[in-house]
Amino acid sequence: MTPVLLTVDTELAWRHHAAGLDPAALFDRSIEPAGVGIAYQLAVLARHRLKACFFVDPLPALLFGPAPMQRVVEAILAAGQEVQLHLHPNWTGATAGDRGASHGRFELIDFSQNEQRDLIARARDLLVAAGAPLPVAFRAGSYSANDATLRALAALGFRYDSSHNGAEHPWPSAIGLPATQIAPVRHEGLIEVPVTLIHDRPGRARNFQICALSGGEMAAALDHAAAQGHAAVTIVSHSFELANRAGTRRNNVHVRRFEALCALLATRRAVLPTAHFADVDLALDQVDVPLAPSALRTGWRYAEQAWSNLIEERAR
Repeated sequence: MTPVLLTVDTELAWRHHAAGLDPAALFDRSIEPAGVGIAYQLAVLARHRLKACFFVDPLPALLFGPAPMQRVVEAILAAGQEVQLHLHPNWTGATAGDRGASHGRFELIDFSQNEQRDLIARARDLLVAAGAPLPVAFRAGSYSANDATLRALAALGFRYDSSHNGAEHPWPSAIGLPATQIAPVRHEGLIEVPVTLIHDRPGRARNFQICALSGGEMAAALDHAAAQGHAAVTIVSHSFELANRAGTRRNNVHVRRFEALCALLATRRAVLPTAHFADVDLALDQVDVPLAPSALRTGWRYAEQAWSNLIEERAR
């Protein structure tokens, strides 16, 4: 079997803070936009009896207090899903009401190892204070992590990181692994679980993300992983990804992809079981190769993306 780690980066979108939205609107458009946020996603996952990991960024609690993230954590855990740690360091320097004028450094890799350790520890404590179990897995915001990040995580007792994304390598995803590394591997004192990639054309990789791949590409990537006995498939989404960027209307292209993906995973659970980081059993150090490119699949996605960008994203 090839375990599938279906992950949802759950965060307040900086763009909405920079637009000057009040805290309630900022929360709604980031966490529960247009009726397709985490409540909807949790319901779809429950209907198909799937497991997912919600990587939650608790640092906005420094600005808005603990209540919003407490509600998020409570909803995820009540649905039987897991909460792990996510972190966008720019929130550490933010000020309410200034439309994003003040902020910390945006990339975690711009901090020293000791600074990263302190930031991660601070975020971990905020997450636990919000009601989450002690996290064992981490993903850096924007995949911005390097080997110093992994050493800091290992020193704090984390077992897993999932920041390596070859489609964003070598910046800001700067971990010292090959760009095409998609199999879990021991590295710098913990287990790195890279984001799964496909090749959408020769020499170019694309990460397995709801807004990045068509339904056909996702199905082909899953079939490829199962047929080749991959050690894992790691899929990315976001709390706000199924809505348009404004958070005011559902993006039906992305919603259809998510629903199709969940339905497919439900039918393939015997060979592609979804898993939580807290209980997953991963084969390590395999040499897994991303799905090869297909002009037909890529062309169909271009057509889907054109519709998404021109119609779904512009609708109000």
